Amino acid sequence: MADADATHPPRSLLAPLAARADGLAVLADYDGSLAPVVEDPDAAVALPAAIDVLRRLVPLVRTVGIVSGRATAFLAGRIEVHGVALAGQHGLELEISGERTVHAAALAFVEAMAAAATEAEERLPGIRVERKGASVTLHWRGARTRADEVQRVAKDLAALHGLSLLPGRLIVELRPPVNLDKGTAVEALSSGCTAALFAGDDDGDIAGFAALDRLIASRSLLHAVRVAVRSPEAPDALIARADIVVDGPTGLTALLGILAGTIEASVGAADRR
Repeated sequence: MADADATHPPRSLLAPLAARADGLAVLADYDGSLAPVVEDPDAAVALPAAIDVLRRLVPLVRTVGIVSGRATAFLAGRIEVHGVALAGQHGLELEISGERTVHAAALAFVEAMAAAATEAEERLPGIRVERKGASVTLHWRGARTRADEVQRVAKDLAALHGLSLLPGRLIVELRPPVNLDKGTAVEALSSGCTAALFAGDDDGDIAGFAALDRLIASRSLLHAVRVAVRSPEAPDALIARADIVVDGPTGLTALLGILAGTIEASVGAADRR
């Protein structure tokens, strides 16, 4: 894959997206992609310029969406842009046009999740336990020396409550044992589209890249662009699979701005004909 400079991405990558704007899905992760990573997860705020470019893209393309491990309620409070679709909890939740749905298989584990969260709080004092309804995330960014302890407790709780584990960057998530991830979310939000871009920065985003591969192979999509958002913590496997690599949320914002500008120029040119 190409390690393209986000400020001068190859025309061969963005032009086909702009040409299919009416069938284009522009999808991005939240933490580390649109919002800088911070020590306190609750304090993660998207760059104002990123919000502005999402607002520009909404009327230009078929779908603008956020694909995140966060709950959609959190995302809705941070991405206050009308028309942006939200996929939360690694595909367990979708919120489209203000209507939120939780995957039916996940609902059967809500009580188990609540019990696991309570036990995690009891066994891991000082570790942030993020209750998201259909999943629970244990964070050790602020207590990095306790990583092994947190992962050991998470493994115990998963076995006790029949849950699965999803590792991430300085986190581990307890979730229902269902075959849903960011890839299935990318597929859902790309439904009916002919082109898609997905940007992410973590291990979980590799599933989104794989989903684009599947959609291209099945010819559900005619063009796809995989964008890795580089940071000191970004996994090598994500970088290796990317078509374009950008530097942090600022780089992604700039890339999306270039895409928006390209589409706006195409629309303007068509109007002048």
